[in-house]
Amino acid sequence: MGYVKTAMLMAAMTALFMGIGYLLAGSGGMVIALVVAAGMNAVTWWNSDRMVLRMHNAELVTTGELPRMVAELAANAGLPTPATYVINEAQPNAFATGRNPANAAVAVTTGLMQRLSREELAGVIAHELAHIRNHDTAIMTVTATFAGAITMLANFAIFFGGRREGGAGLLGTLALMVLAPLAAALVQMAISRTREYAADRAGAEICGHPLWLAGALAKIQAGAARIDNDAAERNPATAHMFIINPLHAHKRDNLFATHPATENRIAALRQMAGEMARPAARPARAPSRATGRSTGRSTGRKGPWS
Repeated sequence: MGYVKTAMLMAAMTALFMGIGYLLAGSGGMVIALVVAAGMNAVTWWNSDRMVLRMHNAELVTTGELPRMVAELAANAGLPTPATYVINEAQPNAFATGRNPANAAVAVTTGLMQRLSREELAGVIAHELAHIRNHDTAIMTVTATFAGAITMLANFAIFFGGRREGGAGLLGTLALMVLAPLAAALVQMAISRTREYAADRAGAEICGHPLWLAGALAKIQAGAARIDNDAAERNPATAHMFIINPLHAHKRDNLFATHPATENRIAALRQMAGEMARPAARPARAPSRATGRSTGRSTGRKGPWS
C-alpha cells in the first residue's frame, strides 16, 4: 500500500506542476513546465548524493568498525555496500542518499555514534539501508526538486500574470503563489512520512531486531530536540532525509511534519517485535564490537545479526 500511496502522491506532484504551467501559458506552458521539470530532476538525480554530502561536510570513512557494520548489514539486505560517511555534528542523526543502490551512501553524525549502543546503531544503519533498497533516496530527491520548481513557477506568476483569458486576475495569481507551493510541500511531506514507516519495518527486518531501532529512535529524538544542527538549519530542504527531523519537528503526525511522530514509529516497532517473538520466543544476542557477531542479550526473535 505504501508504494501505491507514494505513486499517487508523485502523480499529484507532477499534475500540480503541469497545471501551474498551463495556468501561466496554456498548453504550451504545460509542455514547457514538464520539460523543465525533467531537466531539473535529471541534474539533481545524478548529483544528489554529492550535493547533500557536501552541504553537511560529510567525510568518507573506509576503515574501522562503522564501515564493517555497514558492509555486513548491506549483505543482509542484499545490497551493494554503500559508501560510509561521518558528519562532525553533536546532534545524533543519520541519512542515506544516492540515485540508486549501486551509487548510494550512508552518513551518520558523531553524536549518533557517541550516544547509541552498537545494537541501536545497527538498527539505524539498517533503516537507512532500507531507504536505499526501496529507492526512497531517489524518490525524495525528485519530490524535493518538484517542490522547488513549483515554488519557482508560482513566483513567476506575479511577473507574467498567468493566462489573461482564464480570468484569474490579480487575486487568482496571488492565490496561485501561496497555495501551489503549500500544496507541493504537503505532498512532499506526505511522501516522506509514508516512506519512513516503510523503512522502519524493512530496517527492523534487515537487522532482525525491531527494538534496536525503537531504542535508537527514542535517543535520537531526545538529542535532536535539544541539540541544534547548524548545517541542517542552513539547508532545511534536506531535513526530510534524516531519520529524525533535525529541525525540531512537531510531536504529532500533522500535515506539516516531515516525519511521522517518533512515538508512533516506536509503537509500530514494538508491535512488530511482539509479532516476531510469538513464533519463536528465544533470547537474541547483540553483535560484538570486534566481529559484529552475538555476545549479549536483547529482546525479540533471532535475526541476521544474532
